[in-house]
Amino acid sequence: MTLSRRQFFKVCAAGAGTTSLALLGFSPDQALAEVRAFKLAQATETRNTCPYCSVGCGVLIYTLGDGSKNVRSEVIHVEGDPDHPVNRGTLCPKGAGLKDFIQSEGRLLYPEYRAPNSREWQRISWDEAFTRIAQLMKEDRDANFIAVNEAGQTVNRWLTTGMLAASASSNETGYLTHKFARSLGMLAFDNQARV
Repeated sequence: MTLSRRQFFKVCAAGAGTTSLALLGFSPDQALAEVRAFKLAQATETRNTCPYCSVGCGVLIYTLGDGSKNVRSEVIHVEGDPDHPVNRGTLCPKGAGLKDFIQSEGRLLYPEYRAPNSREWQRISWDEAFTRIAQLMKEDRDANFIAVNEAGQTVNRWLTTGMLAASASSNETGYLTHKFARSLGMLAFDNQARV
């Protein structure tokens, strides 16, 4: 749209005139736009930590619910915690999508177990899950310290349980971490980056 100089001054004068009339009290009684309440005004704020990587970014989770018995609160907003020393209010794309992670239809809420050679998952209680995990870890710990893997190499089973590492450092450090873990014969190894 092109305006001549004369048309520009006419538009500015009309805008200034209507604004002045509104300031003098000649505005309509009802607002022309709908005024809504701030959506977080009635929400409960909860501090938490992002579950995705080992950085440990702080998040603020806002929920609606009166806290009554048998009433489940609903998460309405998730944002970075500005007072947290790690992320200072910023979140990566994964952390920014935590609300969708929490409200996902496919999110598992209970432990499940699949027997060997079975296609079906069966729901088990939390006590059964913790007992099974503890039993398997104890069996792995108490197994022979020296074992032979599929390639015929001798490995130290005490060190092959697994390793979890996080790196906010250089590629060279990540490469050396992988080499170290593999030299110990570790099969379950996960090194997470920030994003």
